[in-house]
Amino acid sequence: MICCGFGHRDVFQNIDNELCEAVQKAMEMGCNVFYTGAMGDFDRCFSSAVRKQGKKIKLVCIKPYMSNELNTNKEYYNCMYDDIIIPDELAFVHYKSAITKRNRWMIDNSDVVIVYVIRNHGGAYDAMRYAERQNKTIIRVEKAK
Repeated sequence: MICCGFGHRDVFQNIDNELCEAVQKAMEMGCNVFYTGAMGDFDRCFSSAVRKQGKKIKLVCIKPYMSNELNTNKEYYNCMYDDIIIPDELAFVHYKSAITKRNRWMIDNSDVVIVYVIRNHGGAYDAMRYAERQNKTIIRVEKAK
């Protein structure tokens, strides 16, 4: 089974423990592959939470388009991720809509979606709403008060 994660680009509180719990819950549901967009604070925290679980699971970076960053930081990407995918479906998509389409591709190709959404706008919110409409199993990450 496959799990993907979405959250706001900027994370202003420590959600590391909550993310680790969400990843463990997804693993208990049978997920052994985790997709990340690798584009902001949440994605870094999500990737770290996945890596803390050990090598028994696979972490895959899903990019919306080819960028020079992949070549410039090749060692980082090869070390951090088990695989890097640029979906064929995004090959001729305008770059301004590529991230939204990549997010939908991740959700469509996942069984479980982990979300950290604290406001009702933005890409993470839109991804969560799309996952709800697709009847995906959603694990919400909320900071304990």
